[in-house]
This record gives sequence, structure tokens and C-alpha cells, in this order.
Amino acid sequence: MHGRPRKAPVPEDEAASAAKAEKLRALQSQVLSNHRHKIYTEEALELSTRLVEINPECYTAWNYRKLAFEHNLTRSDSNPNSVKSILEEELRVVEIALRQNFKSYSAWHHRKWVLSKRHSSIEKELWLLEKFQSADPRNFHAWSYRRFIAALMDRSDVDELEYTQNLIDKNISNYSAWHNRSVLLSNLMKKNVEGFTEKDEVLTKEYELVREALFTDEDDQSGWFYHLWLLDQTVKAKSPLLVSSWPAHGSDLILFQDRCLDASSSPFNIFQFDSGTFPLILYFSQAVEGVNSSTVNVEYGSNLNQGLVWKPLSTYKSRAAQAWITQLSFPNADLHSLEAYPVEITVGHCQGIISSSGFHYSQSSHFVFTVRVQPVKKELKEGSGVEKISWTDENFYLCEPHFVESNLVAWFHQLCLKNEHEPVANAWQVKIIEEEMKHFCMLSDCKIGKLTLARLLTAYDALMSSGKLVHSQEILGLYIDLMKLDPPHYQYYKNEHSVVLLQQVMSSRESLLSRCFHYRDLTSSSRGYPMCLRLNKLSLSRIGSFAKLLWVQMLDLSHNELQSIEAQVSSKRIPFSEQL
Repeated sequence: MHGRPRKAPVPEDEAASAAKAEKLRALQSQVLSNHRHKIYTEEALELSTRLVEINPECYTAWNYRKLAFEHNLTRSDSNPNSVKSILEEELRVVEIALRQNFKSYSAWHHRKWVLSKRHSSIEKELWLLEKFQSADPRNFHAWSYRRFIAALMDRSDVDELEYTQNLIDKNISNYSAWHNRSVLLSNLMKKNVEGFTEKDEVLTKEYELVREALFTDEDDQSGWFYHLWLLDQTVKAKSPLLVSSWPAHGSDLILFQDRCLDASSSPFNIFQFDSGTFPLILYFSQAVEGVNSSTVNVEYGSNLNQGLVWKPLSTYKSRAAQAWITQLSFPNADLHSLEAYPVEITVGHCQGIISSSGFHYSQSSHFVFTVRVQPVKKELKEGSGVEKISWTDENFYLCEPHFVESNLVAWFHQLCLKNEHEPVANAWQVKIIEEEMKHFCMLSDCKIGKLTLARLLTAYDALMSSGKLVHSQEILGLYIDLMKLDPPHYQYYKNEHSVVLLQQVMSSRESLLSRCFHYRDLTSSSRGYPMCLRLNKLSLSRIGSFAKLLWVQMLDLSHNELQSIEAQVSSKRIPFSEQL
């Protein structure tokens, strides 16, 4: 039980426990015997009643009672009084068991099973729930059962929302009430129920409610979690968007038997892939599922989705992912023709791509790139396949700005697909975030206040269409302070700091140019090596999103503090294409 200290056992208690266990074993043996022989007499049922009163988690006893319950109902000849008596007795037994342990999975499940038969009144259930929730407001079994009963009673989400308000008014630390409130509000806004159609008005009221709780007790975590949920609702777009792709729109690729070369930058940037194939990657703003040959058209040469299998680059306990990959192949191409193959990609021309939160990809995106097929040149093969790369600083030369600006950086900015339907931050979103930033500056002395302010500043920068991280230095400073103030959570703050730092590096053209290098002298035999993005010596512990790294052919992550990333590159310098 929450907040109740355990007592140290004494010899007398141990002796009593041993005697109780012996009686329990004998009782279990009798009930199991009745179960095997299908004995459903009053005496047999009384034994099972005694067993579940002592041990509410004995699911075999509950299963026996289900069989006995159905047996007795069939013998009642549909007599209303007999049916009512059987139901009331079963509910009485469950209630006694729950008073013994009101966190018993088996007892709650059995009560749901009895009521699902629709033979009894459910009016008493809300009263019973209030008794249990008064004893322990955070009992998630009771909250789950309440949602079950509300559905049986056709009780509206609005009424249930008012119930959570009453509980929060009594105790702002009721985490379960805050959580249930978030579930109910999500449903109400999704269904556009009257009074909940204007998202800005709904969220503004909720911010006022939770702010009152936070300023009442800044150390209580319940309100802070709810505030984090509100922040996510404020900045998150409903429908997922296609953020980037590789190859990018307008790219011109040359495909060799064992490598792919990007002719849209100079010198040529080479990707090592299987013979005659290369990957096509789509990166979405949210984790989605349903990316397949029905929802994504890939047309190249005479092929239309022929044999293409889309796979998520990574998933976590679900089928949804942000990045999806397939392999394009040109097995029948004439390697001496240098024929150009335009590849046309259409995403979302029909419904089927859906986010984890249930919203469909609603825009149709179209982009084109060109692939040329060419035989392997001996000198290129010797120049790039034999010599081993030496990863010392003296072997890397900073790219000339005038050279990179017109090629690599221009291509990098093409990755952000300019969809004319892409939403711009609404005025109400910016207004809410600005208002919250003002309030939480007053709580910046406490660690949770600093963390929330860092999240608000990050959200504000994300809402701005310019893509510039206006508050990045302030955010980085807040995370540095948090690492000092709260050592037990140092790694979390360090990871968040790393993500913001990397975004800062990648969002500035000047910063990006300072990290683009060629391997050795441009006039050497190593001309065939791809351009390298050096993100070394940044003390990064986490990479975060790979959306802005899809254009990278060689990535230097040495001298960082990485534990793991999606591609499993652990502080190594390796060609990025080898991870695909």
C-alpha cells in the first residue's frame, strides 16, 4: 500500500503464518477436487468463497466459480428472483475479496465478467468505486474498472471529466485523476464534442488549472506530468508530415555495380551498396505505420512498386516508426548505356499511413530524382576500395566555403520537403507558450521549474517557421545547471543537452560548413572518398533524430560520450551508408 510502512516479522507472527498456510493448502485441495469433479453444491461454493476471501489472487477458484455461476443460472429456469439472488451473491463474494485486497487482478476481472452478463444493476458500482478510491486514489485497477462501468452506463466523458475535477480539488497530488483527465480530454477533442471544439480555449483553461496546482506545491510531480502532456498537445501537429527523404528531390545519382555516386555535388560523393541496388528512405514527423506499396508509389523505368518491401528502420514495442526504408534495384539495366532513369515517388495518394495517435497522413507528396547506370571504372575502384582510411586529423581538409555552399549545403536544404500544405504555427500556440514561459521564469530556481522552462523554450523554437534555434544557448545553460543541481538524473539532462547541441550545429549553415571535410588532398588518389561530416569532440551522449543526417555519406562521431544510438554507432567514425 502507498505510504504504509512494513512491519518486521516476529516469531509469533511467523508461527501464525505457517498455520494459516497449512489451512490454505487444505482448502485449496478441497476446491480443486470439487473443480475436477464439477461439484457445484452450496457447500462446495462456500469452500471456494472462503478460499477467495483468504487469497483473492487464486484465479483457479475464480474460474471454478464462473463455471458454478453459469451452472446455477441454467438451473434457475429464468426465475427473476433466483437470477437476482445468484448475481447478488457473486458480487458480494467479490466485494469481500476486494476488501481483503483491492489490488487483486483476479477479483476485479471476475467482477467485470459478472457484470458483463448484463443480468444485474450497475448503479451500486460507482458508489463502491468511490469507497475504494477514497482508500487509495491511485489504484489503477479501480480507475480501469470505472472506465468499464462508465461505458456500461453510457456515462459521458464530460461527466467523468467533472469527476476528475472534484478529485483534483480535494487532492492536487492525485496522479491518476490527472492522467484520466488527459485521456478524457483527448477523446473529447478528437470527437469534437460541444464545448471542446476549440483546442486553444480548452488548453488555455487546462494550463490555468495545472498552474494553480504547480504554484501551490512545486515539489509535487503529478501536476508537472500533466503540464508536460499539455505542452505536447500544444505543439504537436495532428497529422504526420513527410519531413525528409533520401535521395532528395532533384538529386542525380550514378549507380555502379557496387556503389552509388551522387553527381549533384562535387567532387562526387559515393555510397557503398549491394550490386545494382540502393536504399530509398522516407522520414516522417511522427511514428507511423501503413507504409507499403499501396500507400507509396515508386515508379522507375517500367517498374511500379515491383517487388518493393518497406521496412521500419527501427521500432520500439510497436509496428510504427519514423523512418522507413526499401531497396530499389536495377538488375536488368545495360551497364554500358549510361541511361538515365527518372524515379518518381508519390506518398499518401491514398489513405493507409497512420500515426500512433490515430491520425492519417492527409497530404499527397511527390518528388523526383534521377539514377544513371554506369559500369565500374577500374581507377575508381582502386582509388576507393583498396586504400584503408586513416582517421587522423591531418588527413582531413576543411571544404572551401564557396565550393560547399553551392553543392552540399544547397542539397542539404532540399531535404526538408517544401509542402505547400505544411502548417505554420498558429498564433494561439505561440501565445500559450509565451505565457507559460513568463510564468515559469518565476520557478526557475527549482530543478523541475528549470526543466519545464527548457522544454518550453525548445517548443517555442520548434514552432517558429524560420527553423532557427533562437533560445539554444539559454536551453543548453539550463541543462548544464540541472546536471549540477540533480546528479541522480545527470544522464537524462546530458542526453537532452546533446540533442539541443546537435540541433544547434545542424541548423546553422555556418556551423555546418565548419564541420564539412574532404579526406586528404583533393588532387590525391583519394578523390573518390565521400565528403565527411565531422561531429567529433562535442561530448554528445545522444544523437536523437536522424532526419537531418540522411544526406551524410561519412560521419565522424569520435571523442563523444555515446552509449547507443538507433544505428548502433558507438563513438566510431564509419561511413554512414554502412548503417543502412
